[in-house]
Amino acid sequence: MMYFIIFILVFVAGIYVDRQLKSKFNHYSQLHLRNNLSGKEIAEKMLRDNGIYDVSVISIPGQLTDHYNPENKTVNLSEAVYMQRNAAAAAVAAHECGHAIQHAQSYSMLELRSKLVPMVSFSSRIVQFVLLGGMAVMAFSGNKTILAIGVLLFAVTTIFSFVTLPVEYDASNRALKWLQDKQMLVGEEHYAAQDALKWAARTYVVAAVGSLANLIYFASMLSGGNNDE
Repeated sequence: MMYFIIFILVFVAGIYVDRQLKSKFNHYSQLHLRNNLSGKEIAEKMLRDNGIYDVSVISIPGQLTDHYNPENKTVNLSEAVYMQRNAAAAAVAAHECGHAIQHAQSYSMLELRSKLVPMVSFSSRIVQFVLLGGMAVMAFSGNKTILAIGVLLFAVTTIFSFVTLPVEYDASNRALKWLQDKQMLVGEEHYAAQDALKWAARTYVVAAVGSLANLIYFASMLSGGNNDE
């Protein structure tokens, strides 16, 4: 029962944060920048100011699909962020450049997350099947081996979720510091960028908490097992 209560709370929190994030970005997309720079121009300037000349800024389709790709060294901005000249676009563009700076400076948590990517990719493909198979085997025979393997695979994805948190918060801090130090945003613009990134970060917090709750639930099956009353 406690698990289902936690699951519902996390589910509701996820919906709330997602709606708030979209609402904030829509609102701050109406706040035009006084410097009249687009997301692309802000990203390129931030990279240059940090001595990074081997990273390209490109446009990709979608909404909130922005990301930094360390493999080909590209800051990928969604079409709206790439072209528009508002506080939301500035916040996202600077945040993704924060990841590029982390990469250039060998930020330890980013390097750890990168090392976990192959394991997470493998785990995420099979973990559901292993967990379901493990629960079925345990129900019929009491053997917990397969379920234990599934829990370990799920633990990898949970660890990844928590490692992601400092990476995302650090990228936002780098972005906001640069935006302020270079006076790229003023007054309400800077507050808007700060608020937008705050809600974006909370999506990762909710995801990490949800992953941990699921991990605890599956792990509790191992400790419960076939114990007789």
